[in-house]
Amino acid sequence: MKKKLVVLTGAGISAESGVRTFRDMDGLWEDHDIMEVASYKGWLKNKDLVLDFYNKRRNQLAKVKPNYGHIGLVELEELFDVTIITQNVDDLHERAGSKNILHLHGELTKARSIKDRNLIYDIGYREIHEGDLCELGSQLRPHIVWFGERVREIDQAIKIVSEADIFVVIGTSMQVYPAAGLLADTKKDVLIYFIDPNAKKMFHRSNIALISENASTGIKKLKDLLMNYKCALFQRT
Repeated sequence: MKKKLVVLTGAGISAESGVRTFRDMDGLWEDHDIMEVASYKGWLKNKDLVLDFYNKRRNQLAKVKPNYGHIGLVELEELFDVTIITQNVDDLHERAGSKNILHLHGELTKARSIKDRNLIYDIGYREIHEGDLCELGSQLRPHIVWFGERVREIDQAIKIVSEADIFVVIGTSMQVYPAAGLLADTKKDVLIYFIDPNAKKMFHRSNIALISENASTGIKKLKDLLMNYKCALFQRT
């Protein structure tokens, strides 16, 4: 039976593909505070602005491609039972070919009903406009978890992480909750790897192996480390 490898990914893995993050925008977007385009209060205030923001992000997403950080995780499925928990709303893990993906903060390529949050539609890279309605006649909104909204997938994420034999964190500062709390949900004997250019500044825990590289380079190093781990397991059996 394959060991369970759980990977938590953040903005850093997609930044290499050219996907802009909220941090790249310094909290602003075209002179608008990010809360104006990523909160329900902002939605009520100016739906056109919010829809335009995500339409432009969707348009940008259509033009970028997965990088080796994404592809390398797919290659690891040959050796491990891999599940990806991502804070990203892009579809680059899917396009790279990963099979098991849990999106914590929603998906940019989907829309959902304001009236019934369970009515979710795949829209690809198409735009959403005011007047685009669900089957109940209610306005469609981006299928994104905005600031102040509950991260409904977190319970499932906790269960997945608690069963991991190996836990890998890639491209996230681990400052945004509730995702940042997942580190505490791992088993005591789990192997933990942290991949980020600033990894050594972020963690000083002896049970975490730090790989101070970007996602693409870090995944290559991780694969070497995990290959040695698999070899050691094989020699013991």
